[in-house]
Amino acid sequence: MLGSTHGTLTTDSRRARVIACGEQPGPAVHGRPAEVDDLDVSGRPLYSDVPDLDRFFRPESVAVIGASDAEGRPNTGVTRQLIAWSERVGARLHPVHPNRPSVFGIPCSPSVADLPEQVDLAVLLVADPLPVIEELAEAKAKFAVVFASGFAETGEEGAAAQERLAAVVERSGMRLLGPNTNLNAFERFRDDLDGDAIALITQSGHQGRPLFALQELGIRLSHWAPTGNEADLETADFISYFAERPEVGAIACYVEGLKDGRSFLLAADRAARRGVPVVAVKVGRTETGARTAASHTGKLTGADAVVDAAMRQYGVIRVDGLDELQDTATLLARAKPPRADGVAVYSISGGTGAHFADLATEAGLRLPVLSQAKQAELHQWIPEYLSVANPVDNGGHPVGDWRGRKIIDAILDDPEVGVLICPVTGPFPPLSDRLVQDLVDAAERTDKLVCVVWGSPVGTEPAYREVLLGSSRVATFRTVANCITAVRAYLDHHRFVTGYRSPFDRAPRTPSPSFRKAQPLMRPGQQLSEHAAKQLLRAYGIRVPREQLVTSAAAAVRAAGLVGYPVVMKASGARIAHKTELGLVKIGLTSASQVRDAYRELTDIARYEDVSLDGVLVCQMVERGVEMVVGATHDELFGPTVTVGLGGVLVEVLGDTAVRVPPFGEEQARDMLAELRGRALLDGVRGRPPADLDALVEVVLRVQRMALELEDDLAELDINPLMVLPRGQGAVALDALVVCR
Repeated sequence: MLGSTHGTLTTDSRRARVIACGEQPGPAVHGRPAEVDDLDVSGRPLYSDVPDLDRFFRPESVAVIGASDAEGRPNTGVTRQLIAWSERVGARLHPVHPNRPSVFGIPCSPSVADLPEQVDLAVLLVADPLPVIEELAEAKAKFAVVFASGFAETGEEGAAAQERLAAVVERSGMRLLGPNTNLNAFERFRDDLDGDAIALITQSGHQGRPLFALQELGIRLSHWAPTGNEADLETADFISYFAERPEVGAIACYVEGLKDGRSFLLAADRAARRGVPVVAVKVGRTETGARTAASHTGKLTGADAVVDAAMRQYGVIRVDGLDELQDTATLLARAKPPRADGVAVYSISGGTGAHFADLATEAGLRLPVLSQAKQAELHQWIPEYLSVANPVDNGGHPVGDWRGRKIIDAILDDPEVGVLICPVTGPFPPLSDRLVQDLVDAAERTDKLVCVVWGSPVGTEPAYREVLLGSSRVATFRTVANCITAVRAYLDHHRFVTGYRSPFDRAPRTPSPSFRKAQPLMRPGQQLSEHAAKQLLRAYGIRVPREQLVTSAAAAVRAAGLVGYPVVMKASGARIAHKTELGLVKIGLTSASQVRDAYRELTDIARYEDVSLDGVLVCQMVERGVEMVVGATHDELFGPTVTVGLGGVLVEVLGDTAVRVPPFGEEQARDMLAELRGRALLDGVRGRPPADLDALVEVVLRVQRMALELEDDLAELDINPLMVLPRGQGAVALDALVVCR
């Protein structure tokens, strides 16, 4: 793991550390104003400090407000658990209750003001936490945990109560976990397990239970942060903190909603810089899931396409099920970086190998054909009639003797192989016992990843329970799907972090000359006419057709002569969104008479439809190219977003688009194009020449700059169609819709 420093740093000490590490300085949480170079062009922070959570997880003093030892009371069980936890972490515990002299034999303070010392952590077991939070703020407590529900998850009234709670915390400098959280942070973690650990973050405590149970399979867990409603401390805070912990090998998250998209990306960026994998289940792929999550934690689930794109940008590995979360986080926490990205499949059955190879290849894993020399070596121990090209089929018998280990070692010694996967569809003692023991022994002598899929539904076999689960070097799965998902994530993660360069490092800090030209064109709360929208594009260096805005038929004829036939004529007005549907576009006009007639027809339709015009555009007609759409909008979680896709009517019919959250660089813009299902159209099909991809990427980057600089002014930008001409000829914005904020 890279980096082991954690805790709050002073401005000077942090600047010294980040310069030494080659990072940029960033703003501190809770109070210190950001420095000029910490902010992007919109005044948003570019870097985040690590919150000092040491005293939360390892406090020296703990207060339990509302402590009880009365049998049958809910608070009694909680108090008992907190006493045991405090003993384990070496903290002094102080019960607080107005009517009890002691709790479980421990002297009890009647109020927060009567506590014998300033406490690091206060746990509130009261229905109305706000008055107590105010008292704790006065007493300078460092952290508080609020279990009570009835806040933002319940609606507007609860959200208002949560805002009041958050405001008190913000003013005090204290940090708060919750409300609507639970005891998961105070569980008993096994301390007899070795290796890098998984740190767990969940907004629903129950959804973290399967991962916590991994300890019983020998998987180490170090922390559990149950964030609840996130009135103050949020998922992003814990990601930043865990990414700095030397014992954390992977961060596993169950996220129902995000408090702040920007904070999440800054935290993911910190983890990516340090090579710490973040694996997440994010609820909200469907409307029903998003609605249910909001009622549970009162969080914004966000537009799923934007959330998905943002996670990919920063290397967050999104999975769907808790079983995938367990298996993927475990593999990423424990496996060493790959020596190669080739996957070899080894089985005792040709059918098993072929089936697994199909699924793995379809998922994007690379199964290299082993060299002729390697195949000849394997045929020393495997009959000649069996295929050993990859998958490797041994036919069964060699696994029962000395040949089995020879085969495994030979495959692992191949320089193209970084991962060896052995699917065992079911137990067949004694051969399966010998096979898994050979795999475990081989894994101990190699830096390469060895995976076993134990397909038995029983799971009580000694080969599985004792041999496979007893190994910290073999990654063991119960399903083929989870194995493939985890291995793909493992290879993708290391490929990602190897070439990772933080997008925030190249975010614009100061407005461009284009911004000064563009800002006067904006009209708050209004939609711009096409003519005004194209002026905005010109200000940012985006090419538009030759065109003139005219207000008479005679002027239209003169403009057509200057623009050059054939021409397109369009009505231009501030509130016209769909000109084609209203008949307000005429194309392919080749003569003065056609231009005069078109002008009259367009103005007649506008009067009939009661559409206000600022004139009629006479435009150069651009025909030969690929129609694309490039747009920008404002997401409630992440702020500006940029979209690219197939243009014209195809964007509505196919929805073939890719999204990114600024800032991003050229490589991310090209990745957006690679994600499109219709990407082949840009390469040239049916004899058409390849499109000018460089010009398209340049437009995407210019739209990004526009979205960042005009964030406070721009609600929506839609360039559709953007005609991408053949290679070397550029791209032209034929139409544009701009809505101002």
